[in-house]
Amino acid sequence: MARPLILLVGTTKGLFLIADDGRGGGWTVSGPHCGGWPINHAIGDSGDGRLWAAGGGELPGAGIWRSADGGASWTLAKLANGKFDEYLAADPAFAASIGMQPDPPAPFTGSLDAIWSLARAGDRILAGARPAALFASDDGGASWERLPGLTDHPSAAGWQPGAAGLTLHSIAAAPDDAARIWVAISAAGVLASEDGGTTWDRRNRRANADPAGEGAETGLCVHNLQRAAGAADILWQQNHQGVFASGDGGRSWREVTAGLPTGFGFPIAVHPADPATAWVVPLTEEMGGRFPPAAAAAVWRTRDGGASWQGLRDGLPQRDCYFTVLRQAMATDRAAPAGIYFGTNSGSVFASRDEGDHWQEVARHLPTVLSVEVMARA
Repeated sequence: MARPLILLVGTTKGLFLIADDGRGGGWTVSGPHCGGWPINHAIGDSGDGRLWAAGGGELPGAGIWRSADGGASWTLAKLANGKFDEYLAADPAFAASIGMQPDPPAPFTGSLDAIWSLARAGDRILAGARPAALFASDDGGASWERLPGLTDHPSAAGWQPGAAGLTLHSIAAAPDDAARIWVAISAAGVLASEDGGTTWDRRNRRANADPAGEGAETGLCVHNLQRAAGAADILWQQNHQGVFASGDGGRSWREVTAGLPTGFGFPIAVHPADPATAWVVPLTEEMGGRFPPAAAAAVWRTRDGGASWQGLRDGLPQRDCYFTVLRQAMATDRAAPAGIYFGTNSGSVFASRDEGDHWQEVARHLPTVLSVEVMARA
């Protein structure tokens, strides 16, 4: 019998909830939620059913939606106003004709245009923004404060935007110590804090034994960062320049790209119980179109810390496949065997309940999928 769960799928046209009740009835889709906003990332609390969804853009502004009832109703904590608020304020007749009013002034208007990532650090919720900044909420997402230590880092003046802007897209926290936090920024690399975000240090150095040579860096365009489960600070990252692993909290990195068809890709997922097992989705590089090599989809898995890789294809399209899997669009559940799930920019969501050995398409024709997370269902 399948395990009941809900996939939280962020798209360019709102959040979708894709549920499997575990009783053989198949997958159901609800949405779009969150006012049709672009939702870059969403997380949930399996214990009480609360949900948080982050997103926005130039038109709506930036903010975090929250639901206390599993998605039946939503409240927006707006962090920055957008151009639509300007339009409504400048043209009251237009606003009246569509029955809307501009939102009240938001506290961070002018300093950010979207929220890109969410994570729990103990009872605190963290949110990453574009341009890169880190926000925190201690009241379940109702109010937010900026953590200035990150953007006050001495290196901040030299951070350069990636193709999607200067985006803080990955946040990881140690489950046993909420003060230990890692973030990844395109394109400023990995930064870590040991004191809850007050101070930070950059962690982009390759291991001394790395073939690139002592003092070399991984490259600052990190596409996705994940912390493995367990007490050890084992990190994995998919970088623009390859796949890397760290056994010391990012203080040194070793490249583990060998054995993959390409080093380029966006997401990476790590096993919920085995830190040596991870999954990536290699793609052709930018000038090659950013789709699966040979137009045949595969998720690649390592079970030995990146020493070797295996392509997993059963149930995935093997011809004329030109989709992209974006940086936050792959996640695992916490079951045994682990389930793994990913979404595509062509609007499909694929699921495997056996660690990638077999796949099925559980949704299609959604808007462009920006993120996938998993929440166990009560």
